[in-house]
Amino acid sequence: MTKLPQPKTTTPAGIALAVTAHPDDIEFLMAGTLLLLRQAGWEIHCLNVATGNCGSSQYNAAQTRAIRRREAQEAARRLGAHWHPSLTDDIEIFYEDRLLRRLAAAVRDVRPDIVLTHSPQDYMEDHVNAGRLAVTASFVRGMPNYRTVPRRAAIPGDVTLYHAMPHGLRDGLRRLIIPGAYVDTTEVQSAKRHALAAHSSQKTWLDSSQGMDSYLDAMDQMARSVGKMSRRFAFAEGWRRHSHLGFCAEQADPLQAALGKRYLANPAYERALNCA
Repeated sequence: MTKLPQPKTTTPAGIALAVTAHPDDIEFLMAGTLLLLRQAGWEIHCLNVATGNCGSSQYNAAQTRAIRRREAQEAARRLGAHWHPSLTDDIEIFYEDRLLRRLAAAVRDVRPDIVLTHSPQDYMEDHVNAGRLAVTASFVRGMPNYRTVPRRAAIPGDVTLYHAMPHGLRDGLRRLIIPGAYVDTTEVQSAKRHALAAHSSQKTWLDSSQGMDSYLDAMDQMARSVGKMSRRFAFAEGWRRHSHLGFCAEQADPLQAALGKRYLANPAYERALNCA
């Protein structure tokens, strides 16, 4: 595993919160970016909205829930991240009031400068809905009249949201999704793989349920494909920046500021936005 330099200060350069649907989504889609942020002195946090209780053909829901909780905690430890408990079970992530108030409380607790979450287009609704919840939970962070559960005071300040690439790099209608920017994860790819390997129960489950020949190799292949799209990096994670309206300044791009040369904007994506 790649050994990363530790931040030299106890005051973080910034705070990043990753919000995804299931245990292992963070490690599969965005752990490389989190590792690089930690290397740059950022404090990083991991929150999976669902427990992962349906991710087994061997154990019952309660057993699976406990196994995946332990695996998620171990994965967060390997990333050097703060772990946050899940809020509901698999296939129960809906864009609804109860979950939104609880996730908004977590956002106010963490006070992130960056939120990393799912693509708005993905192959399953848990991912899409988790991303929607993350967006709104971030949007209401500064609204005093919005009551979270448990109650947390509104927080000031900007937050910038980034959407990861969908699994398979395509939306639910099989259309290719193009990143707005690439993060070079080559240096930390082995550390990312080590974090994903903490979810050991998932290799057996995915092999049997989705035909993935090799869980870890599938993650590497996705990162390799995004790197190829960048035409510069061997391994990469792709990102699209959410609208700034209600969140931050129009030109705010804290990932670029934090990661420097490891961050590559996609000019073709920007041209397409400006022509729309």
